[in-house]
Amino acid sequence: MQRALYGPDGFFTGPASGPADHFRTSVHASPLFAGALLRLISQVDAALGHPPVLQVVDVGAGRGELLAALAAASASRVPALASRLQLTGVEVAGRPAGLPESIGWERDIPSAIVGVLLATEWLDNVPLDVAEIDESGRARRLLVDPATGTESLGADVDPAERFWLARWWPEAGLGDRVEIGWPRDLAWADAVASVRRGCALAVDYGHLRSARPSFGTLAGFRDGRKVDPVPDGSCDVTAHVALDSAAVAGGGPYQIVTQRAALRALGVDGGRPPLDLARTDPAAYLSALGAAGAAAELTDPTGLGGHWWLLHEVGIELRGTILP
Repeated sequence: MQRALYGPDGFFTGPASGPADHFRTSVHASPLFAGALLRLISQVDAALGHPPVLQVVDVGAGRGELLAALAAASASRVPALASRLQLTGVEVAGRPAGLPESIGWERDIPSAIVGVLLATEWLDNVPLDVAEIDESGRARRLLVDPATGTESLGADVDPAERFWLARWWPEAGLGDRVEIGWPRDLAWADAVASVRRGCALAVDYGHLRSARPSFGTLAGFRDGRKVDPVPDGSCDVTAHVALDSAAVAGGGPYQIVTQRAALRALGVDGGRPPLDLARTDPAAYLSALGAAGAAAELTDPTGLGGHWWLLHEVGIELRGTILP
């Protein structure tokens, strides 16, 4: 998985098209998503006392689409904040052509961030191992031939992995597949630790210990379609995130809510505009109807609205935003 995604000819590091050409995320679905995040960023700014520089770091930034949207939205809606924003993308791929010069681009997460660290659909691409429970109850590593996609079972997982499974995936039985999430825990703990004051937000597909999927979630995506997760570099290889495990690893106060609940708390509800508006201002009605459709997609519990938001507060308190 590491080589297929991030090797010399990996899916995210090769010279081919960007991730947006292969799958649709909330960032690509509608500018309403960036607008909601901008409202959250404004609330963090207020909680921090409006510092001279407010950092916004996007980990797994793709081609910088979210940062570009935040730059445009802040300039038009909150110019006083836009003048203090320091936007930085963190990505293993090189800087995208055409990205505004004001947006920084780094390979590693900056340290001592004062502001907001974002990770939208990053953790699901942090490589991990998959195991299957055999007849004797042992968790054995799943092996995949990158040339053919043929699967087989290898050796038992190691003691540290068994410890993680016992704590975070304890109900696995015969034939179940388990995705050993400690690499995501470490990655997220390091990311949260980079925030000196502010918050860290992960938005991703995920599950909780009370409802782990029996057969795992390993999947592949190419050209907008789901494909076999063959680790040959030609497709995205992804698995959902054990959000509660990552949350505990990140430490400090945190909350886990669905994207549907979070976006509604930030003003994105998907409600249809009143029909009276169609009679008094047809153009405004059509615009509002389009926004309602986009909001409905972002909050659909069977789609993007089923994403989880994991928010860590670092040295501030954000009650009354996405938190109950």
